[in-house]
Amino acid sequence: MSTPRHGRYGYSALPDRPVYDWPGGKRLAVYLGLNLETFDFGSGRGAQLAPGGGDPDVLNYAWRDWGNRVGAWRLLETLDALCLPTSVIANSRVFTDCPGLVEAFLARGDELVGHGRTNAERQADLTEDDERALIAEVTAELTARAGHPPAGWLGPWISQSDVTPDLLAEAGYSYLLDWSHDDQPTWFATRGGGRVLSVPYPQELNDIPAVVARQVSGPEFADMVVATFDEMLEQSRSAPLVMGIALHPYVVGQPHRLRPLRAALQHVAAHRDDVWLTTAGAIARHAASPDPGT
Repeated sequence: MSTPRHGRYGYSALPDRPVYDWPGGKRLAVYLGLNLETFDFGSGRGAQLAPGGGDPDVLNYAWRDWGNRVGAWRLLETLDALCLPTSVIANSRVFTDCPGLVEAFLARGDELVGHGRTNAERQADLTEDDERALIAEVTAELTARAGHPPAGWLGPWISQSDVTPDLLAEAGYSYLLDWSHDDQPTWFATRGGGRVLSVPYPQELNDIPAVVARQVSGPEFADMVVATFDEMLEQSRSAPLVMGIALHPYVVGQPHRLRPLRAALQHVAAHRDDVWLTTAGAIARHAASPDPGT
């Protein structure tokens, strides 16, 4: 009896795959995924600093709101100082809830990635028609704001329905970020004989599961970034790899976490001649090219 499977991709052992380079002959591609999110007041989902006391959960709502009002701007200063690009993974309603915030990152030339309307809802809770409408609404908003449609998508709460990859491919998306099953981009099969690329998105180097769920300290999270980078740089000698770092301003924007994170990012930036510092979208484009080694 076989194990139930999703049917999106088959098993592939890393040592058996073709070896290619990222641009410039690099073997390690590094990107930052900065999540800019908004939440419903008095209802819906949201990360918690501490157990809330019922709705309206002022404690946790205000903690998250601080990220858009203060933390994101501190992170912007850090990225500017280190000349680091980022993939801005944004809820579409951040544009109206926090005017000028996403625009400040787009002005740097950063990539805009679709991330639902708000982080108070999950795609897995929607019907197929409602999910299709959600994707269309978000795509239209982000296209109007950025001047071109987004190429990538990360579901709020990394939530997918059984048909999410199909709907994204049908809506024109070329890659998704929800899966952390590999260190290289992976093709997902979609209905009708189509396909969409999965770019690795981190769950270990992600401040929500690390700091909020596992109670990792700021210095410990920074140490994780440095150790992962150093190890993957060595591993990439034999195969091209992707290292993502997922950040949320209300978590790592806090001063006691930002200081060690900045030091970790300085370590990464100091190796810019050895690695490809890029965006998730650029990784997807290169991986999808006929010959990724060119």
